[in-house]
Amino acid sequence: MKKTIKFLSAIFFVCLVGGCAEKYTELYNLTPDQWYSEIIGDIKNRDLESADKHYTAMSSEHVASPLLEQILLILAQAHANDEEYLMANFYLDEYLKRYGDSGPRSEFAQYLKIKANFDSFSQPNRNQKLMLNSIDEIHKFIAEYPQSEYRPLLETMLTKLRLAEHQLNIDIKDLYQR
Repeated sequence: MKKTIKFLSAIFFVCLVGGCAEKYTELYNLTPDQWYSEIIGDIKNRDLESADKHYTAMSSEHVASPLLEQILLILAQAHANDEEYLMANFYLDEYLKRYGDSGPRSEFAQYLKIKANFDSFSQPNRNQKLMLNSIDEIHKFIAEYPQSEYRPLLETMLTKLRLAEHQLNIDIKDLYQR
């Protein structure tokens, strides 16, 4: 009986220690370069959730780090590539808030934001408001940056969005006629 109790208590202790010894390491007090490496590693491992958490920690520890600018764009691109367009837009909005919404740096960020919205249309007839907002954003971008290198790409997107809008209007008209 004593051996059984000792055996069960030993198993309980091993399970308790083993369960508590789960690999949970919270990172803190890293240099900006170490945070950058962690985030890039997370993206390479396709662990965007960890990359988001590490970005949050880095941005709170190193508010004025010049690496934050690059990380925001990298995370936005990573989320767009993973078809997480809302998160991509979140990081691009954050970028525009922190680093201004005019000038050459923001031109690229605004283009990426429009592109993320455009790429989010798997079926154009599903989100009319986003489609109309995207058309307006393209018009604003072209007015603000008339000589932009992204203009031909945006004009192509604009044409496709207008065609989708036209088709949507035809579908709505047919629906009302029925």
